[in-house]
Amino acid sequence: MINSVSKILAALLAVLLLYVYPAVEAAGRQDDLSRLTTYNTVTKFVDAVRTKGYITPTMYEQFQEELAITGNTFEVKLEHMHRKYVPEYTDPMNQGTFTGKFEAVLDGYYDEQIMGVLFPDNELSRNDPARIYKLTAGDFFRVTCMNTNRTPADLFKEWLLLDHGNGSSIHVNYGGMVINEDY
Repeated sequence: MINSVSKILAALLAVLLLYVYPAVEAAGRQDDLSRLTTYNTVTKFVDAVRTKGYITPTMYEQFQEELAITGNTFEVKLEHMHRKYVPEYTDPMNQGTFTGKFEAVLDGYYDEQIMGVLFPDNELSRNDPARIYKLTAGDFFRVTCMNTNRTPADLFKEWLLLDHGNGSSIHVNYGGMVINEDY
């Protein structure tokens, strides 16, 4: 009896080592490649926006197409922080009370505002200048990209470790200061 149990256990261990482990490693490498591709795509897009100072519908669609190459679905969040300077007054109702100082304020513009400019609800042509989202030098632009699907590596981890992951396995956050206004 003990001999047959040890043979069954050895067969299960052999199946795990010969078939399951290589599949888990291959899925993990696929996630690594997807993560690298996503990082490179986000970096290229953000750097192009920072260098040019604007976003066009074509730029955004090419960015989405490059993300789709990974085979994953992504939630993309855009963030534009516009810096403006507000004069300080001792009495805001009286312009004669200007203190000579300015306060730097950041106004945030997010997906809804940016997508509203890039893809309006009217019949503007793709090359219409009104569909260009313009940024100013000194502003900050950031993209956060997270996958919304479960990758094969996630499925293997859930199956082997009985752990249901609570976050995305591919998460990229990249941004910086806009350095040029090339519009």
